[in-house]
Amino acid sequence: QVQLVESGGGLVQAGGSLRLSCEASERPFTKYGMAWFRQAPGKEREFVAAISWSGSSTDYADSVKDRFTISRDSAKNTVYLHMNSLKPEDTAVYYCAVARSPSVVVREGGYSYWGQGTQGTVSS
Repeated sequence: QVQLVESGGGLVQAGGSLRLSCEASERPFTKYGMAWFRQAPGKEREFVAAISWSGSSTDYADSVKDRFTISRDSAKNTVYLHMNSLKPEDTAVYYCAVARSPSVVVREGGYSYWGQGTQGTVSS
């Protein structure tokens, strides 16, 4: 079973940046799409960004478009989320996930494996 370990969360001021990493325990993850979701206090988990197995296709939530970038390094079994121009409303627990297909998937139900989450906090 694939295990996903997120890291890179922390506390940053508004306007700052964070880079999240998610390392998978097994090589087969490179055949599948990956994504980041987030869950803010008192809210449901929401889609943030997704990337195809090859890295050639990506998709973003409107709220993070032009500020966040998702990328992957298959040699390192790792997917990244580069977050710039952070806002207090970006504060959430961020989860990475492995899709059931090689494509970009935005539905939460399209993901089979989830990490434990990493906290990102943006102060005003």
